[in-house]
Amino acid sequence: MPRTGSLPTRPTGTSGSRKPRPRSNGRDAVASVRQRPCPCPARTGVTRGDAYFSRSGRSKDIALKDTTNFTRSSQGEAILTVTRKTAVVTGAAGGLGSVIAKQFVERGFSVVAGDADAGALDAVASELNRDGQNVWTKAGDLRSKAYCEELIDFAVQATGRLDALVNNAGIITRGTILETTDEDWERTWEVNVNAIFYTCRRAIAHMKDHGGGSIVNVSSCWGLYPGPGHAAYCASKGAVAILSKCLGRDHAADGIRVNAVCPNEVNTPMLRTGFIRRGFNPDTAIEELNRTVPLGRIAEPEDIADVVTFLTSDASRYIAGTAIEINGAKAVS
Repeated sequence: MPRTGSLPTRPTGTSGSRKPRPRSNGRDAVASVRQRPCPCPARTGVTRGDAYFSRSGRSKDIALKDTTNFTRSSQGEAILTVTRKTAVVTGAAGGLGSVIAKQFVERGFSVVAGDADAGALDAVASELNRDGQNVWTKAGDLRSKAYCEELIDFAVQATGRLDALVNNAGIITRGTILETTDEDWERTWEVNVNAIFYTCRRAIAHMKDHGGGSIVNVSSCWGLYPGPGHAAYCASKGAVAILSKCLGRDHAADGIRVNAVCPNEVNTPMLRTGFIRRGFNPDTAIEELNRTVPLGRIAEPEDIADVVTFLTSDASRYIAGTAIEINGAKAVS
């Protein structure tokens, strides 16, 4: 069953010299790279990694314990796995958020799931907890600053740490500026922008004092390029993209990597519901959308979740302060 109550906290976790490399032609260099064993043998003396831990003040023993490993699923797929870390996922009851939460569980994370729909959130958590995984839920309204901050605090209290935050929750507001009411505008910014500001501020304050972490904010291709008839939505997602870049730059030195992902259309219940509300058959509408994508189809939630979980793994350790488009080569139109 999902865990929602108060829980006990878990305890938080001589200089060498290089020999000059012999010169070689390009073909030899490529061959040598291909033949290089992985992982590479440890060097003697002080490495750049040692220098990083010295500068950051982060414990090397803890960091090495949390490194990413590659394992194989029963189908033979390579899966990134990690030791028990904690991830907070907002909008976790939705089509994309639930898949992101599932992938974190599969990679060995404890997950604290947030959403406004308490019933749907508990259903997702119960499904993910079938194998005894650690999933906690905290339902609430992201338009509330108090809830945004409490969600982060709850994660730290319940699991003893915070390694990743995924701000996935969002709403789509359609209409030109003349069709957008004050209430539409304010609600869009409260959910899509203000909530991210509050959760990021709380999470960064904790991560800065505990060795760093990773934050992924879900923006949109429609926040990078102007889309027709979505003035409030495009403006809000543009704010998410630039805020993520600012936070990534400001806090990289703290060991905190902040990035945004920018999908185009994703085959989720929210997209299908939008078609139904406008009088379209969702299956037919998605088939038509598929024909507009150079890769042949719109994204499935797993396509986006794969990038999100990659950005919270050590495999993306040098990616910070950027907004990654996930669009199948389709332009905004």
